[in-house]
Amino acid sequence: MISMVVLLGVLVLSLLAAVTFGSVEIPIGDVYRLLLQKLYHLIFLHDGAWGDGSLFRTVWYIRLPRLILAIAIGMGLAVCGVVMQAIVKNPLADPYVLGISSGASLGATLAILLGVGAVFGQNFVGVMAFLGAFLVSLAVVGLANIGGRANSVKLLLAGTALSSVCSAFSSFVVYFAHDREGMQTVTYWMMGALGGATWELDGVVLLVVLAGTIFFMTQYRTLNLMLLGDEAAVTLGTDLHRWRQLYLLVSAAMVGFAVYAAGMIGFVGLVIPHVIRMLYGTNHKRLLPLSALTGSIFLLWADVACRTMIPGQELPIGILTSMIGAPCFIYLMARKRYGFGGGA
Repeated sequence: MISMVVLLGVLVLSLLAAVTFGSVEIPIGDVYRLLLQKLYHLIFLHDGAWGDGSLFRTVWYIRLPRLILAIAIGMGLAVCGVVMQAIVKNPLADPYVLGISSGASLGATLAILLGVGAVFGQNFVGVMAFLGAFLVSLAVVGLANIGGRANSVKLLLAGTALSSVCSAFSSFVVYFAHDREGMQTVTYWMMGALGGATWELDGVVLLVVLAGTIFFMTQYRTLNLMLLGDEAAVTLGTDLHRWRQLYLLVSAAMVGFAVYAAGMIGFVGLVIPHVIRMLYGTNHKRLLPLSALTGSIFLLWADVACRTMIPGQELPIGILTSMIGAPCFIYLMARKRYGFGGGA
């Protein structure tokens, strides 16, 4: 409980500090003055339209929405990483292990290079990526249930197979499209970016992520049983079959909305759960909320670094998360004795 309170405090302080950083230098006093004035008009005067000037627009409509989006996506990816690792009993699992990544990539590639899904409007690339991720997850569940009930091994194999199929089709489309600009767009989208954040988008993503996170936090007993295996769970009176499928679909919805909002951001769902597991153990009652808060803090500061480390340019956040996450993960593995769960 103390750790959760501390991490929540760190998250709030991080948000207050991060909003002062950016490619455009704005005095810290002006940043907080603008935010306080806006909040005063919103809460006490019910004037949501208040706000004027380039400094205000930079803080309220650019910096703050993307930081809120970073918090939501970091939380969603970290929580889904914990759940995926429990579902397939594989310490190398992350939110994209069951074909979600390749499905989203195929959806985005079809949208960018062939214009598929243009009827969805301005954000049709994100919508197609979400649909690709979710439909592939449904296909994984269906394929894993062919010839018998799905289990962790069959889910992993089905995800690997469908991931290969989606990757092959994506490569096929890219090869025959002969669209250099479109290929660059696909490549950049695959690296992830938070620049498209808006308050409306934040509201949708936050709603989905918070609902999914709260749901999984109520399921910690079943997730603990998944680490013990199906045989042990059955002896304790729990059938894991339907829970795996439900958790997979909820996770796919959370990751799908993250992909819709910011493209592909890897490594968060792999590293964060392992870091928390090393420090606090494998009990999902603690693992889920601590991973959620840590993932939010990690992606929040990753976004700040992306915007400030190269003057005049923004580094794709997916590149930075891998550059930071991999060395930290290796260091912790070298320093700590570590067990994934179950009998470990």
